[in-house]
Amino acid sequence: MSRTLGVRKALLAGFVALSLTSTVFAQTSTPATGLGQSWPNAADLSASSNWHVYVFVLNGVEYIQINDLNGTVHAAIAAANGGVVVLPMGIDSQNVQTTASGATSTAQTVYSDATTTVMATPQSNGTTQFVVEEEKCDNPVSCSAVEKSVSN
Repeated sequence: MSRTLGVRKALLAGFVALSLTSTVFAQTSTPATGLGQSWPNAADLSASSNWHVYVFVLNGVEYIQINDLNGTVHAAIAAANGGVVVLPMGIDSQNVQTTASGATSTAQTVYSDATTTVMATPQSNGTTQFVVEEEKCDNPVSCSAVEKSVSN
């Protein structure tokens, strides 16, 4: 009986230690949240003072959201290992190109990391054209979503 009680105490101590550790990690590392929102809970990683760019990472996929200075969502993409998908959100989502051939000399880089570059070009009709260049990564360690989120 006392052996069973000792095992129960050890298990209880282990669960308490695990829950305290989880609480510490939760307090020190808050994940970015709010994809699609005007002011998400994420760092602004914009390379331009004319835009706000927020990056969210989930299951190895990097989600990049571009907002204007008023918080209006213009576009968002999902990028992973050389592939890009335009997300159906933002007032310029239909103006996102995923090939470098769409970039112009007046394009402004709004975001860039080890594999992804997003450029913006204002159009005469008031919209903005976004061009996304995504390179396939040859070094999974340096280009992983975890590495990107730490380095940004």
